Amino acid sequence: MSTINGVGSVDTSLYMQNSAVQGSTQKTADEKEVKESAAREQTGVIYEASSGADKKTDAIYSDRTQIIEKMKADAARNTENLRSIVEKLMLGQSKAYTIATDDEDNMWKFLASGQFEVDPETKAQAQADIAEDGYWGVEQTSDRILDFAKALAGNDPAKGQELLDAFKKGYEQAEKTWGGKLPDISKRTYEAVEKKFNEWMNPVTEADPAKDQA
Repeated sequence: MSTINGVGSVDTSLYMQNSAVQGSTQKTADEKEVKESAAREQTGVIYEASSGADKKTDAIYSDRTQIIEKMKADAARNTENLRSIVEKLMLGQSKAYTIATDDEDNMWKFLASGQFEVDPETKAQAQADIAEDGYWGVEQTSDRILDFAKALAGNDPAKGQELLDAFKKGYEQAEKTWGGKLPDISKRTYEAVEKKFNEWMNPVTEADPAKDQA
């Protein structure tokens, strides 16, 4: 009986030890679960650090967004600059034309600008300026407008259309400031600018002699 009791005592001792170990392990697991549950209740999720790949993707996306925004800002600034330049050039040309030709239809607009007297020397200079090869002539004025556009576009024809649209808006604004239609010389300049823009955006390439012979 004592042997049985002895075996029973040993078994009972081992059982108690195993139970203690298991109980300790379970307690640790329970405490961990409690802590994680508390974290979930406070934050809704358990934070997981972003991987290096995620951070790199976010950085690339941020860079692209900044580049796109800068391109939009540059385009808007360029078109506004050209619009303003065109308005000033068209008004300058219109004033020179009015002084040189005594254009009665436009003289009152010139007088409204505050310039009430035109001496012979000023008139002679204006006549030279609106001549075919003059500073305010169709060719030089249209060339200056296109040169400004090319400079703003970095000579990239792909940006030509938006700058051509800016030119048209600048011309329209000049008419509003002038108080009506601009003189004939400005209309001819408008047509020359359109033609030069189209030639810049759609250049005609020379035919390849080798292909012609094939």
